[in-house]
Amino acid sequence: MIHRLGAQARDRLNLEVLGWYTFLLRHFAKPFLPFKFPGERVGGFNFEGRPSMYANGKQRFMNGSNQIYACELGRLARELMAATPVLLRRLESLYDEILIDEVQDLSGYDWEIIHDLLESRIDVRMVGDVRQAVLSTNPRGQKNKQYGYAGALEWFLVREKGGLLSIDYATTTYRCRAEIATFSDTIFDASWGFPKTTSENHAVSEHDGVYLVHSQHVDQYVERYKPQCLRSTIASGKEFPFDFMNFKVSKGATFERVLIIPTAPIKAFIQKQTYLESTPAASFYVAATRAKQSLAIIIDKPGNSKLPVWVP
Repeated sequence: MIHRLGAQARDRLNLEVLGWYTFLLRHFAKPFLPFKFPGERVGGFNFEGRPSMYANGKQRFMNGSNQIYACELGRLARELMAATPVLLRRLESLYDEILIDEVQDLSGYDWEIIHDLLESRIDVRMVGDVRQAVLSTNPRGQKNKQYGYAGALEWFLVREKGGLLSIDYATTTYRCRAEIATFSDTIFDASWGFPKTTSENHAVSEHDGVYLVHSQHVDQYVERYKPQCLRSTIASGKEFPFDFMNFKVSKGATFERVLIIPTAPIKAFIQKQTYLESTPAASFYVAATRAKQSLAIIIDKPGNSKLPVWVP
């Protein structure tokens, strides 16, 4: 990340890189908490903790040490924003432009904060892929739940229709070969309206494309091609003695070759083209698109799949 930013920013000094939680803490909670709770100061950040079910007031947002609960930070920031107009004016004086990466991972009150930023004088640019929406800033939150994970697309479509933003679709991958990109495009059905992906990976290796592998041949496949093995959860693939990585953990990574242990819904997708629900589909999409040259899926009964079956 540091090297990538350095290559683009060069000697510019007026750039600031923050995580979303840090942004809300630094520019919302810390300077403006006393406006909501006079005399109180932020004492830290509590990522794992949660308030009790019936907590209200200060206890809704902070523990006894004044550490802000991660799950309530978005709500606190939004309430401070609504109650203290100078908060947004301050942001406008600090930033000409705000860039938000992995925007599909936002949730709950985050969307209302983004909406207000879009209506401000700040130029807001966002980058994300709802097909990779497997993480969340508040996975248990109920606020704006309809826009969580892959549902984030609807949030953007509504605001594009209202003239608040415009959506540009990036359709080129520099990681995945064309066969992998084309297969990955099929994971979400056409009703989502995603454009087709074009691959700029034209490298040729000894083993390129998308394959199915019978379980009896997996050991030989791994020995020959040494793929990164991916699985949905730690409970999957226990019959194989491989070094696995979970789908969600692999997000952002790139591997020359990938071997996937499929879930039952993934098997149904391969065998019968039965589409997965949006969140499992996103996890599968993340796993499939980690591969540069080859993607293999372990399955003994291919059904009516047209994918080639690898044999030693």
